[in-house]
Amino acid sequence: MSTTAERTALFRQQHAEGLLLLANAWDAGSARLIESLGAPACATTSAGLAWAQGYPDGDQLPVSRLLDSVATITRVLRTPLTIDIEGGYSDRPDTVAETVLQLIQQGVSGINLEDGGRDPGLLCDKIARIRARCRDAGVDVFVNARTDVYLRRLAPAGADSVRETLERASRYRQAGADGLFVPGLVEAEEVAAIAMGTELPLNLLWRAALPDRASLARLGVRRLSAGSALAESAAGHLRSRAQAFLGEGPGLSADPQAMGYGELNALFASA
Repeated sequence: MSTTAERTALFRQQHAEGLLLLANAWDAGSARLIESLGAPACATTSAGLAWAQGYPDGDQLPVSRLLDSVATITRVLRTPLTIDIEGGYSDRPDTVAETVLQLIQQGVSGINLEDGGRDPGLLCDKIARIRARCRDAGVDVFVNARTDVYLRRLAPAGADSVRETLERASRYRQAGADGLFVPGLVEAEEVAAIAMGTELPLNLLWRAALPDRASLARLGVRRLSAGSALAESAAGHLRSRAQAFLGEGPGLSADPQAMGYGELNALFASA
């Protein structure tokens, strides 16, 4: 099995060209299933992972539960793993950096770290501290800096949002970020402007309104994440099936999408 350092180096290479597709998982089972489909790397959705542990999204997940969950995921994976850690579950850069070091020790190759509605200077401080602690420890991690300019509408739509995003991207890059994640960005012209305006590989969040994947690659996008979409779909399907089982009437019918017991069990027999 490859080392964490080798997987991290591979993860960096995966951002160099083409479009890296990340189907975000929320636990060890979903991560192993996604990997078995040929995914070149695996990512978590912070929302899905928090829900699976019984917490709401939004920096509410205790770090101890995060670390326990990641340990179960890395046990079954052979591909690079990147973890969405929201705002780092703390406003203290030293605390965030310590959490990241613990994740690296568990085999994590990348993290997402967001500015949310906060002063971008705070995210810069967190990134810089992560970089310093990684240098001291002789380890590496791919830091994907997420800005919520579009998602939270922190600037007027159009050119102002592009300008604000690029200004933040420059600051995050100087602090040590390796990638730029801009959820909520969907307009082709703005995608192209941001991709061309930063040296960081651009990551977008899947939305139905986005251009097709070939177009995204031509526009300069290097990474496309499913986010919580798969977890939401799984929850919706489970709710529908459970309602059919618990309600009055004929109950469950055969599910053509269901995976068999043997097929699912075999996924973990060699993990």
